[in-house]
Amino acid sequence: MATVLMCRRFPRLSRVAAFSTTAKREAERGSGKSQREKEDNPGTVNTGAESTVTIQLLSPVDYRVLYNPSAYARGRAGSQQHVDRDSGQALGDAVTSAGAAQALQAFPAASSQTLPPTRSTPPKSRSNSLLQHTILATLSKEGEKEKWEVHDSKEDPRVFQKGRPEYSSLSCDRSEPAEPLPAEEGDSILGGVATCRDGPGALVDRFRGLSRLPAERRVALASEPAFDDLCHHAVGTIGLFSTPDLIHILKACVRLAVPPAHPLLDACEAEFCRRAWDMQLEQLLLVADCWRCLERAVPSYLGILFSFANLHWKELTLPQFVQLVYIIGEGRRSPADLMPKVESTILKHLDSFTLEELGAICLGLFKSLSGISDHVMRRIADRVSLQMEDMSTYALVNVLKMLRYTRMDHLPLLKELGKVIPERIPTMNIQGIMHITLTYSSLHYFDEGVLAAVAASLPSKVSYCRSKDAAKFLWSFGCLDYEPPNEEEFYSSLVKQIHRKLHEFRKFPEHLLTALLGLAFVERFPEELIDYALREEFVQKTRDSKYELNKDLFTLGKSVEIECPTYRGSRLPPHLCQEFTEMVLNFAEQEIYVRPEIVEATSLLESMLGGPEYVRNHMILPHTRSSDLEVRLATDGRPIPFNFGAPVAAKKLEEIGVSLTDDLMAQLVKGRAHSPSPVEVESEARTPRQQKGDEAATLCSSGGLAAGAKSQAQPKLGPGASSSLLQPREVRLALQVSNRNHYCYGSKRLLGLHCLKRRQLRRLGYVVVELPFWEWFPLLRRMRSEKLSYLHYKVFDPALLPRA
Repeated sequence: MATVLMCRRFPRLSRVAAFSTTAKREAERGSGKSQREKEDNPGTVNTGAESTVTIQLLSPVDYRVLYNPSAYARGRAGSQQHVDRDSGQALGDAVTSAGAAQALQAFPAASSQTLPPTRSTPPKSRSNSLLQHTILATLSKEGEKEKWEVHDSKEDPRVFQKGRPEYSSLSCDRSEPAEPLPAEEGDSILGGVATCRDGPGALVDRFRGLSRLPAERRVALASEPAFDDLCHHAVGTIGLFSTPDLIHILKACVRLAVPPAHPLLDACEAEFCRRAWDMQLEQLLLVADCWRCLERAVPSYLGILFSFANLHWKELTLPQFVQLVYIIGEGRRSPADLMPKVESTILKHLDSFTLEELGAICLGLFKSLSGISDHVMRRIADRVSLQMEDMSTYALVNVLKMLRYTRMDHLPLLKELGKVIPERIPTMNIQGIMHITLTYSSLHYFDEGVLAAVAASLPSKVSYCRSKDAAKFLWSFGCLDYEPPNEEEFYSSLVKQIHRKLHEFRKFPEHLLTALLGLAFVERFPEELIDYALREEFVQKTRDSKYELNKDLFTLGKSVEIECPTYRGSRLPPHLCQEFTEMVLNFAEQEIYVRPEIVEATSLLESMLGGPEYVRNHMILPHTRSSDLEVRLATDGRPIPFNFGAPVAAKKLEEIGVSLTDDLMAQLVKGRAHSPSPVEVESEARTPRQQKGDEAATLCSSGGLAAGAKSQAQPKLGPGASSSLLQPREVRLALQVSNRNHYCYGSKRLLGLHCLKRRQLRRLGYVVVELPFWEWFPLLRRMRSEKLSYLHYKVFDPALLPRA
């Protein structure tokens, strides 16, 4: 063992106290695990006590940490960043790698480690080296299962197969043989292989015998030429094997951990594709499961399997159907012609599925991006909500993934989840916790009990977070605008993890933007990370990404300008700000400004105030992606014309002629005889953090702007924002015509993006006036006089003007 003295620098983080560094990471052997399975079952990483200077013990032989960040994707509603679809390729988490080294040089505050020298090994043939590496990795994983780590346990997606004996004929058993052979038998099995002329039956017996050897002896096979000779003989006689014998060879290859690219598997795949239409469905599913265990992509074979299943759909038994959906998910393919039949079969057997099978079905549909109808998803959620306590956490998380993908607002399930899941969170792995948290934020459903349990449990497990996990935790809490009781510990631990994973963001820049936006929503701006994200090199990576990241980059860059007046780091170049602004405004003209509730409010305000020059429907802050109705008033309450680009209209202020009675207002505002002022209405749904932030703004205590006062931070506004300066004795109103998508589900709690917008409007000197959907939408069906009275009450409320 080698001893390494490690010192870390503290990054600069707004609103977050200094923090210690992670003490140590435990190495894990590499494996040929597929990208998708790595995402769901990442390797464990141990973290010890934390301190500023750490004595770290490293194993100089096989020190290597695996990570597998994956891209956040988008849901059906357009913003797909809440759906967990794609995973990236596994990369070595070594600082000596080119990407990591460059990231550390560019960002010295990131975690640095000294790695032991790479072990030198004698050269071997490519196939032997690959085989031995794969077998060693398999044995390593078996040993890790014995040392189960509660923070990052691996979940088995095949656990549903243990629920029925029928699965034994549909799936490959990867466990140790019931009657293993002694290690000495290996030499006799391979003896004379080079010169023998065995028939197909004898070759099958040799493979089956080798698969029954002890695990340590199977590792040694990779370096023996006799094993290569045996595989060569099998390839030469591949067409002579019967189908059951060929399946036996494939199952033996699974236990022998033959590499996915081995020539023997190439020959087996070609032969199975040739014979597929003459095989039974049970055999086809078994072979597909073997390919999955071998982690070999076989799209041609799966295409034949799906076509065969389509023709023989009525013959499918319940276990065969579940196994087929599992294979569909693992193959990441969604056969369009099968999906209607899948839905009807789910409904047919819904009450007969075990809870684990139901979870496996949801996972298969989620992985294959298979959209199912709301009716089918609601029926699944109905059953889960009634039996949730009996359901394993893994199966439950899989159902939540599909619930998130279909955007299903199933209240009974979410309420029951709030009762069941908090006590399970301390024993859950970090990826399961992330998926639960992401479900709440994706559905905009706020449950403080669940979020508080997540926040309390996360700091001790944070070292197990991939870059993707840390980013989505920050995004979820920021999206729901929730800062837990242990907010400083919670946020500082996640930001430290972001620093440690900085090199990953060079390949997956979307995760860093996700994390920084989540922090910005709750008014946290880690300046060194922001500087890194806004550098030209990183910005170009976001531009080259397969995801649409321009809007997120725009929101981050402009938010920093407004909320961080002392920031001196990198900024978005002006030409990009102009490009992003034009993109957002073009979208707004087609999709936002023309919404009926906004058009109606604009028209009525023009009529009430005296013409279009008194109101402007635009985006004051284009980076927040929602519109504002801007109105300006003198301190005596007179409207001030300013929108001179609008068509000229009558300049005389019209008399409204509607009495604002208590009875009328009681109808407008939830049946209360005395309605609060707009300022009071707005503050009802505001969190303590928002109220604390408002105190630092330049508004006076009554909610108005003091005469001649300016925001403490007066950044340059981007194109599309109002560029004229505040005139003395003038109050600017920013009327917000909100809708349900701006709030948490079924509540008056604003989402993080819209909290950020209102906070920034106040910093720029605007008085925010809410036209909440629960008041304005019902009025759209009422008489014109009632709508005018309501708007008059909102605009001319004395509480909005400075006190005399």
